[in-house]
Amino acid sequence: MEQVDCVVIGAGVVGLAVARALAQAGREVLILEAEAAIGTGTSARNSEVIHAGIYYPQGSLKARLCVAGRDALYAFCESHGVPYRRCGKLIVATDDSQLAGLYALQAHALANGVDDLQRLNGAELKALEPQLNAVAGLLSPSTGIVDSHALMLALQGDAETAGALLALLAPVEAVEVMDDGLKLEVGGAEPMTLLAKTLINCAGHAAPAIALRTKGLPADKVPSRYFAKGSYFSLATATPFRHLVYPMPEPGGLGVHLTLDLGGQARFGPDVEWVETLDYAMDERRADRFYAAIRRYWPALPDGALQPAYTGIRPKISGPAEPAADFRIDGPAEHGILGLVNLFGIESPGLTAALAIADEVCQRLAQDPRTG
Repeated sequence: MEQVDCVVIGAGVVGLAVARALAQAGREVLILEAEAAIGTGTSARNSEVIHAGIYYPQGSLKARLCVAGRDALYAFCESHGVPYRRCGKLIVATDDSQLAGLYALQAHALANGVDDLQRLNGAELKALEPQLNAVAGLLSPSTGIVDSHALMLALQGDAETAGALLALLAPVEAVEVMDDGLKLEVGGAEPMTLLAKTLINCAGHAAPAIALRTKGLPADKVPSRYFAKGSYFSLATATPFRHLVYPMPEPGGLGVHLTLDLGGQARFGPDVEWVETLDYAMDERRADRFYAAIRRYWPALPDGALQPAYTGIRPKISGPAEPAADFRIDGPAEHGILGLVNLFGIESPGLTAALAIADEVCQRLAQDPRTG
């Protein structure tokens, strides 16, 4: 049985950030990825937005790590040549009934450390975005967009420069808690058995399933998993908007919002559809609902202007009738197993928070007698 210092399961943006941080701290790191390429799941199927940290519950990991991760991500993109743009976003109230909620959102953001929101009236919004229909809004200048694949390649490059190794098509089939580490059964074309001193489960959707296959980890330490599917539609014509545009939040998500890619194309989404399996098929009929939602803030959206783009699925650990769960970063303090950290429910703002999540994992390992 081959021994390795540290194994990271999952080569999405969070797994790569964690592997980079550990390798740069001098750890021997092996990244195991079940798919044939990095970042093919949640990391590749999202809005590519750098979030400011506005919406999340005060004191939550999501709030704290989003704000810290946002600043770290902008600095990383600048230093590594990762394409990004601070385009800013507008959160809009389309009628007077939403004003109280809009201003409460501003106060909430300030409590989270987001102190740069600017309140705008309808005329000021029109000056910024002439086709926007809204009575008031908030401008978030620290919101931006990023090339997520270029970001992952940069993280992978840093990790490998620091000595980390990446194994693709290497699914983890079982884990067992041993006295001297964690034993992993790895499948694929060349199955292997590894004994890791430290194991970080960053497997996204698969993280709860892998945790349930960890012999010695109590089942009550593993949350249920849920799949919240979101569809995206792109705009077939040139966009008149220069900012991201978000309606007021809705249960399960942030509403059908307008985002931009770095090429300037507009796309809309995601909506929320609770599904039972990881099915990324696009249902073009959902566009009917998109037109109605978008026209609340952009009445001039032309008929037939939306074309199917892609879908993504949020790795939820709370169901449709429950409040949105916080990130879970479960180390020995939570489950009592030395050397093991499970990351559960790393949905949005996981991309924004990735570097801060990696720092959090390293801090928790520093308190572990086996690795600290």
